[in-house]
Amino acid sequence: MTIGLTHYLVVAAVLFSIGVAGIILNRKNIIVILMSVELILLSVNINFVAFSQALGDLVGQVFALFVLTVAAAEAAIGLAILVAFYRNRGTIAVEDINSLKG
Repeated sequence: MTIGLTHYLVVAAVLFSIGVAGIILNRKNIIVILMSVELILLSVNINFVAFSQALGDLVGQVFALFVLTVAAAEAAIGLAILVAFYRNRGTIAVEDINSLKG
């Protein structure tokens, strides 16, 4: 049995669904929300690489590298903001972060 394009798309759809469910269902923990965003970006990368391989073109893989770069920057900046917020407030609860609106 060979692994085809459909298998990759199913895995990407499952990861995307888990990421969206993590964002929608969890409104308390900001770290879980960031991990759910990372899952969504991972599913997009799987789609890019799968279609790139299926079409015989390298453009999808180049886009996947750009998405990985953006995801790494998002994770680093997001965690740095969380650490700074925790040092100032002593908590990283989403309800407390919403109180920062002007």
